Amino acid sequence: EAVSAYSDMLRDRVSYYIFEQYLFFRQWDALHTYASANGIELMGDMPIYVAMDSADTWANPEIFQLYDDGDPIAVAGCPPDYFSETGQLWGNPLYDWDALEKNNYGWWVERMRAMSKMYDLVRVDHFIGFANYYSIPYGAPTAKTGKWIPGPGKKLFETFWRELPGLNIVAEDLGVQNETVRKLLTFVGYPGMKVATFGFGGSGEDDENQHFPGTWTENYVAYTGTHDNMTARQWFDTADEKAVNYAREYMNLTEAEGYVWGMIRTAMSSVSELCIVPLQDYLELGGEARMNFPGTQSGANWTWRAEEGFDSEDLAEKILKVTKLYGRIKK
Repeated sequence: EAVSAYSDMLRDRVSYYIFEQYLFFRQWDALHTYASANGIELMGDMPIYVAMDSADTWANPEIFQLYDDGDPIAVAGCPPDYFSETGQLWGNPLYDWDALEKNNYGWWVERMRAMSKMYDLVRVDHFIGFANYYSIPYGAPTAKTGKWIPGPGKKLFETFWRELPGLNIVAEDLGVQNETVRKLLTFVGYPGMKVATFGFGGSGEDDENQHFPGTWTENYVAYTGTHDNMTARQWFDTADEKAVNYAREYMNLTEAEGYVWGMIRTAMSSVSELCIVPLQDYLELGGEARMNFPGTQSGANWTWRAEEGFDSEDLAEKILKVTKLYGRIKK
């Protein structure tokens, strides 16, 4: 009734946004078609959670852990980790996975169907949350009081396979992994993530560090860094001396090549199936170009833009050379 009433009351505004989206998707489809014709695949990012004040939550309250008045029972986040000693309190409403299962995960299937139309690959954010999710009581000041609760696990992905054959997924598996997460990742077979700037932390010589380049295998996506952490330049400028020395020795870094480009070379030359290098690293930019600070809400997040003229012929040739050298140009 509420949707019907507001659809009528706000008809002009609704029509405006429908038209705006029509223009966007017409342009996006043209871009996607052009990219495909030139052997370029587009990869999209699927956030696991939606905002408390989103249309998704408002229109589908039955699939979220909410009280009758709409307040959340618990919210999303993650425990203390590398990024924050008090954890990350994201504040997103949590899914009622039992309710979703009764509807054969219909809302999630449609969400992924829409992504599959826009992209060739979909990076599913916070894959860990499908194995076990971190639940924080609503109103808690930090994420320290949260607890892990089992997620939908295999059932959700079996539904994707049945309803969306051909869907290409990359699992963002960073964060606190346990045996449940590892078993689910093995079951689905999706590529996980390896991040070079995580590979030399602490004392550096750590055989247990899953991001150390010497441990990378084929079914992964190799990154120099991601949108959620330091640029490679910033890491070299701020990491402890022992870690930088270890990185320099292992990756055979030289000032002539440039440390950042040496890390790019390491990622490109790895056995990992795919390699992703942020534009900030190609441009060798420092902390001023960081994209996002996890667990924070500020005007600094997601505001970085490349300056006009960044796409020089010299840079294009340099990227082409390293991409071609290590066999990463799609035939």
